[in-house]
Amino acid sequence: MTSIAKAPGKIILFGEHFVVYQNKAILGAINKYATVTTEKTNTDNILISSSLGQSSIQKDEDVSNVEKKFRPFFYIAKQVIEKNNFEKGITIKIESDIPIGAGLGSSSACCVAAAASILNLFNITDEKEVLELAINAEKTIFPNTSGADCTVSVSGGIIEYQKEKGFSKIETENEFNFIIIDSEQVHSTDKVVERVRKFKENNSDVFTELCSEEERLIAKALDSMKKNDLETIGKCMAQNQMFLEQIGVSNDELLSITKEIEKITFGAKITGAGDGGCIIALTQKDDDLSEYVNTTKYQTYQVTIQKTGMQVFNT
Repeated sequence: MTSIAKAPGKIILFGEHFVVYQNKAILGAINKYATVTTEKTNTDNILISSSLGQSSIQKDEDVSNVEKKFRPFFYIAKQVIEKNNFEKGITIKIESDIPIGAGLGSSSACCVAAAASILNLFNITDEKEVLELAINAEKTIFPNTSGADCTVSVSGGIIEYQKEKGFSKIETENEFNFIIIDSEQVHSTDKVVERVRKFKENNSDVFTELCSEEERLIAKALDSMKKNDLETIGKCMAQNQMFLEQIGVSNDELLSITKEIEKITFGAKITGAGDGGCIIALTQKDDDLSEYVNTTKYQTYQVTIQKTGMQVFNT
């Protein structure tokens, strides 16, 4: 049997950075996917092939010895092989149209698709099991991951996440469309998070007030999503962008992209860590953005919120 699973990437709509300090964050799954194809083999090896190269280990080898980019997938395979007392190996093929390193949940989607595909080889399709395995796999490279990216990839749609309370799905029948602009600026999430921590330390009262304002803004945005009020959602995004600029996670290039795309959309903001990565802007389904797309020097992606999360197939 060949087992195939696909899982969507994500954008953060509201709340990045503030979520670290007990605020909510709102994430949406997008129609860009990681696809993982797996098969049982008659060898003793776990073999991975992907656009990032190939790697192979003996199934009883320690995953901490392997290249970081392949580590989560060896971890998943080993966990499932051991749990099911399987005596042979597995081949894993990873494909993805989610840009890598852009803050769009590429690694999480790959972990979810790999967990779903490999568990399915052993007739295990429980979403909770897939999610737990995917989060633990991602922790082999990002020890402090919240699990939010994996969660929205499993569930699809839009979710609300808060550190203390966990996750809940936002139920809405409305369709939301975005254009993503990739600045292609390389950034370090750890460094940006540390910069925000220092801002909070040095500007305690200001940061506390920003957290309160962000909380009010997210409540307004969620209400507007349920009403399909795109203008208000766009205004909330622009306001959230101002907060992100205030805490120091924007830069001149991101600001320039935001100002330009705001002219032809409802509103725009950084998605993710900032200081690089991507800008998202809210659009309508039939908006003609071809002039911008064809003339900008940046890579763009027109996406919609993907209501379906991970999917599994057998061939």
